[in-house]
Amino acid sequence: MIEVQNGVFHLRESGWSYLFRATEQGLLEHLHFGAPVSIQDAPALAVKPGMGWGMAVTPNEADGALCPDTLPLEWSGAGRGDYRESPMEVWDGDVPLPAEFRYADYQIFEGTARLQSGLPQAGGGLQTLAVTLRAGALPLTLTLYYTDFGGVLTRRAVLKNESRRTLTVRKLMSWCVDLVGEYGLTTFDGGWIGEARRHVTPVEAARVVNESTAGFSSNRHNPGFLLAGKGAGEDCGDVYGFNLIYSGNHYASAQRSFQGLTRVMQGVSPALFCAVLAPGGTFETPEGVLAYSGAGFNGLSAAMHRFVNGHIIPPAWRYRPRPVLFNDWEGCMFDFDQRRLLELAGRAKKQGAELFVLDDGWFGARNSDRAGLGDYGVNEKKLPEGLGGFAGKLAGLGLNFGLWFEPEAVNPDSGLYRAHPDWAIHQPGRSDLLSRHELLLDLRKEAVRDYIVDSVTEVLNSADIRYVKWDMNRQSVLTGAAAHEYILGLYDVLRRIFAPRPDILLESCSSGGNRFDLGMLCFSPQIWCSDNTDPMERLQIQGGLSYLYPQSCMGAHVSAAPHAQTLRATPLSTRGNVSFFGALGYELDLKALRPVEAREIKAQIAFYKAHRDTFQFGAFSRLPAPEGWTGWQVRSERETLAGFFRGLVPAAPGIVKLRVSGLDNNRRYRVRARPQTLRVGDFGNLVKYLSPVRVNPDGPLLRAADGLYALPDGREDFTATGAALMAGFAPAALFTGTGYDKNSHNQGDFGSEIYVISEERGHD
Repeated sequence: MIEVQNGVFHLRESGWSYLFRATEQGLLEHLHFGAPVSIQDAPALAVKPGMGWGMAVTPNEADGALCPDTLPLEWSGAGRGDYRESPMEVWDGDVPLPAEFRYADYQIFEGTARLQSGLPQAGGGLQTLAVTLRAGALPLTLTLYYTDFGGVLTRRAVLKNESRRTLTVRKLMSWCVDLVGEYGLTTFDGGWIGEARRHVTPVEAARVVNESTAGFSSNRHNPGFLLAGKGAGEDCGDVYGFNLIYSGNHYASAQRSFQGLTRVMQGVSPALFCAVLAPGGTFETPEGVLAYSGAGFNGLSAAMHRFVNGHIIPPAWRYRPRPVLFNDWEGCMFDFDQRRLLELAGRAKKQGAELFVLDDGWFGARNSDRAGLGDYGVNEKKLPEGLGGFAGKLAGLGLNFGLWFEPEAVNPDSGLYRAHPDWAIHQPGRSDLLSRHELLLDLRKEAVRDYIVDSVTEVLNSADIRYVKWDMNRQSVLTGAAAHEYILGLYDVLRRIFAPRPDILLESCSSGGNRFDLGMLCFSPQIWCSDNTDPMERLQIQGGLSYLYPQSCMGAHVSAAPHAQTLRATPLSTRGNVSFFGALGYELDLKALRPVEAREIKAQIAFYKAHRDTFQFGAFSRLPAPEGWTGWQVRSERETLAGFFRGLVPAAPGIVKLRVSGLDNNRRYRVRARPQTLRVGDFGNLVKYLSPVRVNPDGPLLRAADGLYALPDGREDFTATGAALMAGFAPAALFTGTGYDKNSHNQGDFGSEIYVISEERGHD
């Protein structure tokens, strides 16, 4: 709800309030962002500067207390008394303009005020407040938009050039706000196969910056970040969350002033940015997302997850179950033909997969990553019946068909490049910078966008394709406004291809998580988190992303071990258990599985399908866990699913307690551990002592038995009150070096368990 009284603006919902006011001098003073309050509280919430501070530069010299530099603001200009970082920079030729914006007017709209520039935007807003500011004698009008989405609010800015001269915008943030207090800034940083690592930096006098200049939102620094007050934890304390509905270069900063004001802002990166603003022209910023929780990081995550699932994901896929897929890449790479693919597809169907994804190598001269990219004619040597024939055979097996593309890039060794070398991005006077033997196509050019749209559309029309994996495997060389224009071109391409095909499940990928952002999620209901499928790494990657993004949008696959990215061997059960907390898929050579592994994968998929709605759309929370463990939970009306994952296990491990959350203290619940098995070979030389006859632990007899038979592991089935489960229950014992017990958890390093917790009916 948005209400306005006597120049005070109040956006409020059941869990938060956002207040600011127009001062007598026309400055927008920020009053409060946090727990719910009343609009009548504005005088109490306003800062009382007294006589002000020395050296103040004020609009009225007689009133030193009205210094812009020491007032908590909603927006600031530049060069007019506020010496903190400005959210904008506008130039007239080679002269920077000292902008000083003052309140002029406001308007309230029902629903959402639509963006005009082609940027994606959240859907289903309740109300929108538009506040107009003018820059005094300068011919500039700035409109700040605030949209209420119930659980969160969004902000964006539109700058209009009212002059007859061409101006240039070198910086324009989507939003800016000054918060009173001391905070820690949480960012999610990393690189290829090491995305979304959580880092916390105290916000003090030196500016803290979270920025990407790679041309895309990047795996280096996710655009989403958090501010947490002192003492905040997973389930308590004040936490703010921020994000940007944008896939290009981004910038966010936080800095605490001497007076205790923390200025936070976010928008398109100003690095080398220079956008021309013609007379009468406007520049629109991407939409920023702001959220608050007084219930800690889990409370903040819940608000962000509801927002993404309900307002960012394309309407046709909101709360729509994602299929269990099999991707052929790690099983085949470029070495396949139709016979081999159909054999894998038959095995995938027997395991329970619903969708078969043909990855790279199906088109042109694409037998390696050195050639063919850009030529989307089917390789008939591999697929003699074309995509339509292959899709028909998959349908006969009961599988849907998905296909991989990398439409934004081109190999110099391709028909497309030889015909149109000017369609690729080149730096004048410089040699080309290739990555993975690729150049990027210039999506700023209409002819290039038309080619991509026509090529992909022709393929999609040639077969019954239900899923598209849209990959992009290199960084950009574009900077500033050129990089921004590229992103607008990408959005145009995605909109033209997929808006008429809303039922195609689009999964975005960029060498894994190089473009995991809200802008891409406006088109793709799920994103490939990382090329790293080691579950112990995924605990960090998916765990980091979980602070801002729901599990329904995270592509999570089970692969072979030892893992290609780490050479770490992990239990198949743990690979499945981690992947359950996402959109489940499998990516390995099914022919190489032992019979016991095939049975386990079949059981994993059956279990996931039985609990898919809860895993994908249940309320997610990070649980307290013993040292060296990780705890995740999802909860729906019908059940709670809790996963506990171990790292390295010590000898003779002691007793631990595991805690879940969100249950009713007084009700009784049945707790069952998901059935898991243990390989005989996991006991190594111990089999010599366990077996009644002497066996070679590395001999053919035991290897054969190990592939056919498995031992039950970690059986647990008990009841308890919600109070006991939230206080901490003792799980079955870990392996203590004294023998095998089917009721103990005998897995060693990197073991895990999933607990299914359901209310016992008939009990009060």
